[in-house]
Amino acid sequence: MPSRATPDDSPCTACGACCAHFRVSFYWAEAEHNGLPAELVEPLTPTYSCMAGTNAAAPRCAALSGTVGKAVACTVYPQRTSPCRELQPGDDKCNRARAKHGLPPIAA
Repeated sequence: MPSRATPDDSPCTACGACCAHFRVSFYWAEAEHNGLPAELVEPLTPTYSCMAGTNAAAPRCAALSGTVGKAVACTVYPQRTSPCRELQPGDDKCNRARAKHGLPPIAA
C-alpha cells in the first residue's frame, strides 16, 4: 500500500505508514502480471499472495525503503499491486495507518 516513490509534493514520500501497517494481499497472478520480483511476494492461500513482510505481527513491506514518517520510497512503485494503487493520501486507511505511527491525519 502503499507511501511510494511518488511526486515530491505527495505526502506519501515522507510517510510510509500504510506500507508498515497493513497486509497487502492480492490475487496471486497480479504479482506476475505486474512483474514483481518473486522475493517480494509471499503466498497466502492457493488464490492469494501478499507483499513480503506485510503478513507479520509488525508488518512492513519489503519493498519500502527509508524511515516511516521521515522519508520513504517504494522500490517497485511502477509494479505495485492494486491495494497499493487504491489507497489514497488522506483516505480512512491512510489516516488509520498514520495514527498508528503517531503521525497526524491528512485532509482528503
